[in-house]
Amino acid sequence: MPAAKCLMHWHPNPGVTLNSQILAEACGCAESLGGTKDGRWKTSIIFYRPMTRDGTAAGGAQQQQPNDVARELLGVALHERPGLYFSILRPQRLVLQADAAFPLVMEKLQSYKARVTLNFEGFQYQLGDFCLRIGKCVPNNSETLRGIMMEVEYYPLSSIEKSRAIMEDFFDIWQETLAKKSLPGRFIHVESNFSDYGLSDNYSFQHTAIQYATCLQQLMAAVRA
Repeated sequence: MPAAKCLMHWHPNPGVTLNSQILAEACGCAESLGGTKDGRWKTSIIFYRPMTRDGTAAGGAQQQQPNDVARELLGVALHERPGLYFSILRPQRLVLQADAAFPLVMEKLQSYKARVTLNFEGFQYQLGDFCLRIGKCVPNNSETLRGIMMEVEYYPLSSIEKSRAIMEDFFDIWQETLAKKSLPGRFIHVESNFSDYGLSDNYSFQHTAIQYATCLQQLMAAVRA
C-alpha cells in the first residue's frame, strides 16, 4: 500500500514573476534540514479533448461531438508507477487506473486527442521518514516555468487521517525554514476532495493523481493572478 502524500504549490506574492531561483532556494531548504539528494523524478499531466465527427480535436461549443463523451480528460503518468496510467474526468468525479498503453488505445480509437502536456520534474530528497520531491511545472519540450511544487511522502503511514498531524508539523517546520530566505511568496497545500471520487482514507496512487490535478489547477490560477 502506498505511503501517504501531500502536495504543496508555490503561491507568489502579487505582481511577482515566477523564477528558477525560488526552486533553487527550496532545494537548498531541503538540504539545510538534512535532506539527502536521491536522484530526479518526473510526473506528466496530459490534457485531452474529444475528437469531433470530422476527426479534429474539439475546441468550441459549436463543434459536434457525441453527447456521452466528456469534454475534458486529464491523463496522469506518475513517476513512481511507470507501468500505469491514470485518467481523470473532473466533471464526473471519476479517476480510472489503466495500463500505460492506454494513451495509444485512445489514439487508435480516435476518441480523444492530446492537446497539452505539462511535466512536473525536479530532485528527490530523503529526509528521515520523509521523502521530498521538489520540482517545476513546465510544458513539454519547453523550459517556460509554469509553477513550482513539492510532494511530501511520509513512509510509515498510509492513512490520510492518521498522517495529517505529522504532515502539518512538517509543513510548519518547512515554512519556518523557508521564511528565513525572505522569498516573495509561500508554499500552500490545498486539500483535494478525495471522497467526491469515492476514494477511502487508505492512500492509493489514485489519490496522488487527484492531488496532481488539484495542484495544477492551483498553479494555473496563481499564474493568472
